[in-house]
Amino acid sequence: MTEIVIISGKGGTGKTSIAASFASLAKNKAVFADCDVDAADLHLILKPEIQKTYEFRSGHKAVIRQQDCTSCGECIRVCRFQAIKNIKTSDTQAGITFSVDPIACEGCGVCVRLCPEKAIDFPQETCGQWFISDTRFGPMVHARLGIAAGNSGRLVTLVRKEAKDIAGQIGSEYLLVDGSPGIGCPVIASLTASDLALIITEPTVCGIHDLLRIAGLTKQLGIPSMVCINKWDINTSVTEEIRNFSESHELKIAGLVRYDKIVNTAQRSGMAVTEFCTQGIAEDIKNVWKAVVNYVNY
Repeated sequence: MTEIVIISGKGGTGKTSIAASFASLAKNKAVFADCDVDAADLHLILKPEIQKTYEFRSGHKAVIRQQDCTSCGECIRVCRFQAIKNIKTSDTQAGITFSVDPIACEGCGVCVRLCPEKAIDFPQETCGQWFISDTRFGPMVHARLGIAAGNSGRLVTLVRKEAKDIAGQIGSEYLLVDGSPGIGCPVIASLTASDLALIITEPTVCGIHDLLRIAGLTKQLGIPSMVCINKWDINTSVTEEIRNFSESHELKIAGLVRYDKIVNTAQRSGMAVTEFCTQGIAEDIKNVWKAVVNYVNY
């Protein structure tokens, strides 16, 4: 099984559109993982039918037991995140109610350790859900992170592991991972120990700037990488800059994909571009897929 991670240095480069097209071109030989858990959208095209749902638990949040709290104020004194609030209900000390703001709480546990009455619980937090689904192209593992929930890197690792296990069980040739944009923790979790990173970029000032960063990350992680220039024809001079940069850094160009409004039409229809049409931009994406397959099978 070959693991191919589709990433981009910035959002909006067309990474998920190309990932969805790859899913259609893999012809039921792949398992898919949407590792952009902070803003997952591959499901909008692949339309997964959820087979199993699991809770994702990670981290802890402090919760004050009001019946045991003596309103001594020690928790407010030791909290460095100003996560504990007090509401005065009368002029006496007993008329002060303490509570924890779950958004501000960083789960450090200092208040739990230092509360003299041991009146603060520290339960594990439910941060979201992850799913095992079927799609018209094959199995898919994806997730939904809760609002303001953290530990997305751990969730990415979980999604990748489960997708890899499924691919091994059914003997898939490829594991296609739709990674997160940028160079942060979720991206590193998406990339680590993969077989190939396909970097989707675009010929803009931001596009070439963020290509430099993500290419530096894949090099540091030792991940073989290729570059796909999406919407290459909107600025041919910057496209040439990207070509020159890729050549100087020994990054193979997987192909160029033209700008075409038919992508929006395909998305509104809930279809991958290569499903919706067979010519033009669909041919461009097919050529990129062929280049990727030839590279990993070389």
